[in-house]
Amino acid sequence: MKLSSIGYLTKEGLHNIWNNRMMSLASVVVLVSCLIITAAAALMSVNVSTLIGQLGDDNEMTVYLLPEVSDLDSIELGIRLGKIQNVESYRYITRDKVLEQYEKQLGEEIYQSLQDGRNPFGNEFRVRLRDLSQYDNTVSEIKSLSGVDTVSDRKDVASKLTKLNYFVTIVGSWVVLILAVVTLFIISNTIKMTMYSRRFEISIMKSVGATNAFVRIPFLIEAMMIGLLSGVIAALAIIIMYSPIRDAAAGVIGMIGNATLPVERIWLPTLLLMSGAGIAIGLIGGFISVTRYLNKEGGSLHG
Repeated sequence: MKLSSIGYLTKEGLHNIWNNRMMSLASVVVLVSCLIITAAAALMSVNVSTLIGQLGDDNEMTVYLLPEVSDLDSIELGIRLGKIQNVESYRYITRDKVLEQYEKQLGEEIYQSLQDGRNPFGNEFRVRLRDLSQYDNTVSEIKSLSGVDTVSDRKDVASKLTKLNYFVTIVGSWVVLILAVVTLFIISNTIKMTMYSRRFEISIMKSVGATNAFVRIPFLIEAMMIGLLSGVIAALAIIIMYSPIRDAAAGVIGMIGNATLPVERIWLPTLLLMSGAGIAIGLIGGFISVTRYLNKEGGSLHG
């Protein structure tokens, strides 16, 4: 195919979008909705997986000691902690280090006042286990040690996050599947209406020897451009909304801020993947519509 022919066919495809702008707009709106839901579900799944990894692969817990437990008693407690059979290793964190970890959350004024000797935190131990199947029994043993206040049960948090991830994946997949079918239907009808309005022109083209590929290309370009436009719009919407939603979630659950991906790491993959998905959906919908028309209605007109 000559370069001039490609330019002509591309121009015809873009011209079709404008001539059928209402149906094209409907296709864009539905496809944008589908892609936004898809991207939101995918990003949530990725961030939940990252958050689970941040929790220490489910086999590390934090042992909080009572504030009144002295440093010497804390060290002695650590020795008893290390003798528990299922404890693989542990790290001792002083109350001053704990205070430093909360510096940003407490604010400068409160942090300075606590540094003057009113530190309300106790010492901590970060404990890693050998066998997760013995998790509950090990937690009970640790809690029985004198001086232990509470034990963070990260396994329970990770389990809940995994269930949330599974729920988002299942529900998101069904919603995306339904919207994808609706989108294909609308795009197919858009292309079908375009071909019907140009049915006599198509019949003449085929009469003078135009191949099905030559007739098909402008309509496929039209469908792909609708998909590309939808993908770009949906990607921009996700990128713009991502940081405010992430910051709002971090305001409720502090660990989300550090454990989830920043917008700098997701904007380019989101833009590329959603644009590609839009083009693919448009191409499939357009190909189905054009092929059916040429095999049925187009053939009868030519005859």
